[in-house]
Amino acid sequence: MSFFYKNFMFFLLVLTTAVTPLIFSSSYERGESHNIKSGELYKTWHVNVTNGMSNNKILFLHCKSAQNDLGIQNLIVGNYSTWKFRPRIFGKTLFWCYMASDNSHAAFDVYWEDENFFYRCNWKFCDWIAKDNGIYLKNIPKGYDEFRHKWEPGRLY
Repeated sequence: MSFFYKNFMFFLLVLTTAVTPLIFSSSYERGESHNIKSGELYKTWHVNVTNGMSNNKILFLHCKSAQNDLGIQNLIVGNYSTWKFRPRIFGKTLFWCYMASDNSHAAFDVYWEDENFFYRCNWKFCDWIAKDNGIYLKNIPKGYDEFRHKWEPGRLY
């Protein structure tokens, strides 16, 4: 083995044993304990946004990340927009959405790298629901829709 190769392998060993516990060891709310398996963060993720409002309200939706603009959509009640992606290995992956209906709007992140968020999404599927009183994230393990954002008055576009 060459000197360079031995040093490179040693560097990788040190990096994985020193850095991996720091990356994967943060705690959950209320002392919940969940284990992250190797590679969990970099598998295919799915994000879903559903119009769950009443009275045939149309949901204006525009979602994007730093690398991808998913375009503008108008969702009728009961319809949804869905996309899948693999998080970036280096750097943080972030998707955000702007939603509007009638004379109200909400703008917020719909995917970010956080263990509590991953837990709610069951480590693969984030399901957002726009309702008349605000925006909810389905907490899959606990089986309920969790209120996350209120509608703000007015529209930005």
